Amino acid sequence: MTARRLVVGISGASAPIYGIRTLELLGQVPEVETHLVYTRTAERTIALETGRTLADVCRLADVVYAPEQMEAAVSSGSFQTIGMLIAPCSINTLSSIAASFTKDLLTRVADVTLKEKRPLVLMLRESPLHLGHLRRMVEAAEIGATIAPPIPSFYHRPESIDDVINHSIGRTLGLFGIELPDLKRWATPV
Repeated sequence: MTARRLVVGISGASAPIYGIRTLELLGQVPEVETHLVYTRTAERTIALETGRTLADVCRLADVVYAPEQMEAAVSSGSFQTIGMLIAPCSINTLSSIAASFTKDLLTRVADVTLKEKRPLVLMLRESPLHLGHLRRMVEAAEIGATIAPPIPSFYHRPESIDDVINHSIGRTLGLFGIELPDLKRWATPV
């Protein structure tokens, strides 16, 4: 069976744990091959917020590409993927995507994902939002991106921050048809 390839992008926004946890959880899903793309600012945010090194995070992915590696396989529409998740997604990255401005590999792969009509899911990490942010979000949605901020749910009765993070990632991966075995979905109370 051929693995389904998912590109995981980590921008420099706060909460790189979302991208890291995505890679950790997908490590338990053998039919999904992860391709990591990150920004230079993500490297710094990862260290500041998680205490991990970029090398630690890279070891979680099946394939890793540097921000300047514009010749990477994932930068071509002929490289088949099931889509791209950017977790977290900064306003800077979202604005570049909305404007079709490819400043690095992350935004190039996002643009390719959209032009190939594949799912592009942006876990936007910004609050509060001003009108300029909202307009860029609309523009990104109009060209095909799905905006999926990591807003916590509580119906699954989380007992830890990890539970909240895992649930947000699980719901987001569901947009790609990837089901995590321990994800609790809403069920009508009996």
